[in-house]
Amino acid sequence: MTTWIISDLHLSAQRPAVTQAFLHWLKAEVAHAEALYILGDFFEVWVGDDVLKHPRQGAEFLPIVKALRQLSDSGVKLYFMHGNRDFLIGDDFANASGLQLLADPTLIKMGNKRILLSHGDALCTDDTAYQQFRSQVRSPQWQHAFLAQPLAERIVFAEQARSQSAQNKVMQSIDIMDVNQSAVEQLLNEFEYPEVLLHGHTHRPDMHTIVFDGHKCERWVLGDWHDTAVVCRMDGDRIELVTLQLNP
Repeated sequence: MTTWIISDLHLSAQRPAVTQAFLHWLKAEVAHAEALYILGDFFEVWVGDDVLKHPRQGAEFLPIVKALRQLSDSGVKLYFMHGNRDFLIGDDFANASGLQLLADPTLIKMGNKRILLSHGDALCTDDTAYQQFRSQVRSPQWQHAFLAQPLAERIVFAEQARSQSAQNKVMQSIDIMDVNQSAVEQLLNEFEYPEVLLHGHTHRPDMHTIVFDGHKCERWVLGDWHDTAVVCRMDGDRIELVTLQLNP
């Protein structure tokens, strides 16, 4: 059966058409699949699972939670890996949605292929300022202190951080925002050269062949969701990137 892998939807109330397209795709395609893997940046911002209980903010996410839960209850296996925008998704959201949380990276097997899954941001090591920020916000101490703040304050902080991130992207080199080849090779070596590395984050859908240390690996990159979305479909050993048309 089919397994779908997606990332970088950046769902938010400001882009309702993308949310509706995603919900439609779940019913049309994923409902007939074996599994769905979401490799991070599912939401544009996530400030804690307690946002689901907020009368206004929570209403934005409940249709998504409900749709995922229905899929899970029907037997579709759902997996989620944190991205750089939704790393605070926790057990409450996962339990409500029927998702299993995955570590980044995670090694799976499809057919005869070993496939290493990652969001991809940890591979962008040329962006040293971001890597320092990532190390800070991924620490349990920082997350505990942040989640202890009132929800309203967390929302303001997240909006400010997102605005700063957008400004930084304008000023940065395109190369800096892509993965570092040495970081990719180091990761593949660490996991004993899997046949496939599959990630998102960079919004540069493609397949790259990597040959090093006497091994050959394919690096598949997912796309983000705007007017179109580039997702991965797996059937046994077969891997392909599929472009979804999101416009009505």
